[in-house]
Amino acid sequence: MSEQFGPDIVSVIDEDGKEHVFEELDRIETDEGRFVALTPCHSNPQELIDDSCELIILQVTEEDGETYLSQIEDEKIFTEVGTEFERRLSEFYDFSDTDDDTDDDLVSDGE
Repeated sequence: MSEQFGPDIVSVIDEDGKEHVFEELDRIETDEGRFVALTPCHSNPQELIDDSCELIILQVTEEDGETYLSQIEDEKIFTEVGTEFERRLSEFYDFSDTDDDTDDDLVSDGE
């Protein structure tokens, strides 16, 4: 039996009805909840070249059997979760800072 392994692709519809497609890089569960680290997927090579390769971190919630991804409202939780994702993903990705603020490469709302 042949098994294929590939990236986990997540499609998200925003409040305006626009679809965004991401690759799920990692997920963690803490006492504060479940969280995912995503990076945008691109349909053409130029988009990939132009991308700033931001790490997007969202909280996973469930309501009425549906799964939702939402912004992390608590800055302390966002920083803790972001730091953990950076630690876990640092073997595969270079998280370079342009200044002393380590949250610059982390985006909580997919923008």
